[in-house]
Formats: sequence, C-alpha cells, structure tokens
Amino acid sequence: MSDTKIALIVRHDLAMWQKLNVVAFLATGIASETPEAIGETYIDSNHQHYGKILGLPMLIFTANLMELQKSHRKALELELTIIPYVEAMFTTKNDVDNRQVFFAEDANKLNLVGLALVGHKKSVDKAIKNLKLHP
Repeated sequence: MSDTKIALIVRHDLAMWQKLNVVAFLATGIASETPEAIGETYIDSNHQHYGKILGLPMLIFTANLMELQKSHRKALELELTIIPYVEAMFTTKNDVDNRQVFFAEDANKLNLVGLALVGHKKSVDKAIKNLKLHP
C-alpha cells in the first residue's frame, strides 16, 4: 500500500460540465507531475493492449472558494505537488492562454475552481482537513 495520496478538490457552485472538465484537467496534471503513479498497461483476455491509468486512487472533494484557498495555502506550506485550475481558464481555448490567465491571477488569492494535491497521506490530509467528499 502506498503512502501517497491524491486529492482533487472541486468548487461546489460549478455547473456539472465545469466540474467534469476541471477533474479531467487536474487528473492530467497529476499524471504529468507524478509519472511514478502510472500503472501498467491493461491487457484483455484476447491479449489486446490498452492504455495505462493512475495506479493510485483519487478522492474527489467539494469546497467553496475560501476552502479551496485555505487548502492551497496549506499545500504550499507542506510542499505538496499542486495542480491548480482557476475560473479564468474556462474562457480560454488552449494551454498557452491558460498559463497567461493563471499568471495574471493574484497569487495570494487565486480564484480557484479546482485543485489537485499529491503527496504523503498525512500531509494531504492536513491540507484537505474538514472538506467533504463530493457526492
């Protein structure tokens, strides 16, 4: 059993399509930042090979903006791997523009709609303290 924990936090007041979009983008960030968490190739009984997925469970939590910002600050303090998604990223069409709108945010008060955290279980638990699992 791994000591690594993955937590995705999504803002509660988003439309369902936005929540799904945020979770998908955050998951790609986790895969990119923690390649050691990628499992092995899936092979069916006909020996057809399929793509790999993360080999660790991801728990999805819900939060309001203040709770997201609090988790962000705590994650920075604990030096966790952090993948952010800010509201302005909904207005862009590509990664270059995503990075530009992210850079334009007030770093001390990000308008977060999602956050992925990866790290030691105890540290992630401290960063997500009191958050509820997404229903």
